[in-house]
Amino acid sequence: MTEFVYSRNCEVFDGTPVPEGMRRVVLQVEYDGSPYCGFQRQLTAPNTVQAELEKALSSVANEPVTIVCAGRTDAGVHATSQIVHFDTLAGRPSKAWLQGVNTHLPFSIRVISAKEVGFDFHARFSALSRTYRYVIHVSQVRSAHLVNGVTWVKLPQKLSGLDVPAMQEAASLLLGEHDFTSFRTVHCQAASPVRTMEVADVVQMGEFIVVQVTANAFLHHMVRNIVGVLLRVGRGELKPSRVTELIELRDRSQAAETAPAAGLYFVNVQYPERFAMPMHCQGPIFLPL
Repeated sequence: MTEFVYSRNCEVFDGTPVPEGMRRVVLQVEYDGSPYCGFQRQLTAPNTVQAELEKALSSVANEPVTIVCAGRTDAGVHATSQIVHFDTLAGRPSKAWLQGVNTHLPFSIRVISAKEVGFDFHARFSALSRTYRYVIHVSQVRSAHLVNGVTWVKLPQKLSGLDVPAMQEAASLLLGEHDFTSFRTVHCQAASPVRTMEVADVVQMGEFIVVQVTANAFLHHMVRNIVGVLLRVGRGELKPSRVTELIELRDRSQAAETAPAAGLYFVNVQYPERFAMPMHCQGPIFLPL
């Protein structure tokens, strides 16, 4: 068979030929992150999305399965289109990886598509960009239905709402390649803080304000720290130009507090067209986006 850089855990395998009958399967997954300690499997926190997926996949495959994801999400963060792949010797139709796996998953995690791909596909390293949406609910009363799905902002009576044009002006200053040290947690383990922001939009839809960002990759807590600054801009506590100052300062302690996890959704991963990844409504479902 053709030789690939391959391993069951996607570590380099020195060009060892792919074992006969091995397949690579890619899944599109959505989940409500509120019950979980993040996506990544952890020794000290077994309640993770990855652990649930691997347990369900292993049951269907009748062999241990390890998955690789496009982007790890933190505790309480949601996804409408997370991409994962895994390698298996189990010969199963796509229907089994979709319907069969879902029967073994909690209702807070759903596989929404499944397909076999070539070994040149990698959920993480083949990705060109990732997109997140952060949903803010501006209201005098917290929603009974969206407690874990949005970040609620109750404004003082003197304000009629957040200043969305000012927030958009501030967000636009994030575009391009920058050192995002001021917007990552001090515990971030990324080798470099430099990222390229392709999209940074703020739009209002009734009582909801949606922040959408697309970048080649994100740092730990980067989106939530950006939203923390944008919220302060929206309240009139900071000028939009503060974003540029923070980029230049490269000092996390000078930026705003980290926004809550509840409003954050991982909504899209862009791959080269040759992989023909399925389209999916980016959501979240309660927004007509």
